[in-house]
Amino acid sequence: MVAIGHGRSVSAAAAIEQCRAVLGDIVPHLLLVFCGGKHDGSDILKALRTTFGDAVPIVGGSAAGVIWRDGLGYSGLEVGLVAFGEDDFLPQIVVNRDLLQGEHAAGLSFGRMLAETAEPDSVVLMFYDSVASPSPLRLHPASDLVDGLQSGLGGHRIRLIGGGTLTDMNLSDAWVLDGTSVAKHAAVALVFPPALKDETVILHGCRPVSTFMEITRIEGAEVFELDGRPALEVIEQMLGVTLGNTSSHDLSLIATLGEKQGDPYAAYDENSYVNRLILRANRATGSITLFEKDFHLGTRVQIMSRDNALMLDSVRNGISKLNKAQRGRQPFLALYIDCAGRASARSGAAVEEARLVADGFDPSIPFLGFYSGVEIAPFDGYSRPLDWTGLLTVLSPR
Repeated sequence: MVAIGHGRSVSAAAAIEQCRAVLGDIVPHLLLVFCGGKHDGSDILKALRTTFGDAVPIVGGSAAGVIWRDGLGYSGLEVGLVAFGEDDFLPQIVVNRDLLQGEHAAGLSFGRMLAETAEPDSVVLMFYDSVASPSPLRLHPASDLVDGLQSGLGGHRIRLIGGGTLTDMNLSDAWVLDGTSVAKHAAVALVFPPALKDETVILHGCRPVSTFMEITRIEGAEVFELDGRPALEVIEQMLGVTLGNTSSHDLSLIATLGEKQGDPYAAYDENSYVNRLILRANRATGSITLFEKDFHLGTRVQIMSRDNALMLDSVRNGISKLNKAQRGRQPFLALYIDCAGRASARSGAAVEEARLVADGFDPSIPFLGFYSGVEIAPFDGYSRPLDWTGLLTVLSPR
């Protein structure tokens, strides 16, 4: 297996040719590919087919940016790929192209297919396109997709890990590579054989800045009231900021809503929180719209401040934990699915946290990452969507 990344080529063909040169004589039996949104999906697929032939399955999709062993970028020109050889753990590919007909129903069907395909506790990597419609903006909610998928599994346990694709940090569009084509409104899964296991850490970076509050009015992903008051007013008061009509979107850069799992009175632990990014705010209604719609009437939440220092500490601690877990193993792939909001261009962090991740691994382990819209990881007993996290997983033989 070889993982490669490039960030300077202006054409799809040139980027793929650079990757081909690095592979040398290796003949891929599967390609996992992520590329910046300035590359047209059909051009990328054509270049890959021209270089590697029509028989190689190609899975992956667009990305707000790509992270590789010795570099990263989010200009939109990046291309990263993992080439699986014939002696690697080759997964089966499962595809659903029905997200536009309803994410929960598509997830239900997808889960049933995975239950028939995956052995118990198999690692399953899943990618789907986050943006259903760019104008007006509508997302494919990962919460609905994953909830339906869990129902479709019917108690069949898998290790579901994945992310939502984007073409850029402005949520302009998204698409996936489903093995044979470029697809919209689709989810694709790589089902690995049971001889493979994952070691996964979730990297955070938010801390609570409020007491617990109850959602007292909500419609879908739009939260209107917290403790009976306009949600936007409450958040501004707690953060000590006042946002103008034109800058309410900036709220997404400084705060999230977090739901604490387990004992609400336990000491602070970043791993106890499921945080939801604020997609936008509406001054006229006093509401905020979250990236996902899995919070409900009565959900107890806290306002969470995005903390760059905490984010970098979380990365260092997570890498240390993962390195200890890999001692004595022979890992064959490290994959980093990183919320686009954690990039320095969005977070304002002085250090690219993804650079710390890439530099923290043994250089012999193939490594690739991409900037995502949503991260999906095993959490509190089952897999669920997460926001503003870095999802780092290492695959190795059991």
